[in-house]
Amino acid sequence: MKPFENKGKCVIFSAPSGAGKTTIVHALLKKDLGLEFSVSATSRDSRPNEVDGNDYYFLGIDRFKEKIKSGSFIEWEEVYSNNFYGTLRSEIERIWAEGRTVIFDVDVIGGLSLKKLFLDDAFAVFVQPPSYEELEKRLRGRSTESEDKIGQRMEKARKELSFSKEFDVVLVNDNLEQACADAEILVRQFIEST
Repeated sequence: MKPFENKGKCVIFSAPSGAGKTTIVHALLKKDLGLEFSVSATSRDSRPNEVDGNDYYFLGIDRFKEKIKSGSFIEWEEVYSNNFYGTLRSEIERIWAEGRTVIFDVDVIGGLSLKKLFLDDAFAVFVQPPSYEELEKRLRGRSTESEDKIGQRMEKARKELSFSKEFDVVLVNDNLEQACADAEILVRQFIEST
């Protein structure tokens, strides 16, 4: 992979689906930390209220596969069958060119791939739910997915929880307000470090 022109720092938030990483990332973006969200690309269709270019770049399967072949992604993964997610190189370069710190909201495998790619320029946070049962309760509370999808997510979560020790820090989200406050302190320390 060719080197980045304007190298900067990045913060990676990963977690099993339903652990609260997206809520924490959105809370951090409201703070004056110089962060900018890296919008991921996906092959899936948008959900109600999701906006292309804001929540995700909704590419569809064919366009996503074309971008894989052209080397447009710095990382990508087929999370579920024909359901791809990835990080566009152009997105990272745009944010760093603006002098901002990239913040990622990605699945666990994607987070580990980014950590390996960016090394010391990255700070990787694993958001852990208080329990497996609480995670399932949160997913059901969303009322956005079928029973089959919830089952897939819970099976995936069991595997993902085993990777927590590979991250720089594990942030347990048993109280959202406290988790957001702790995340802000950790991210601020990383950004201000040389």
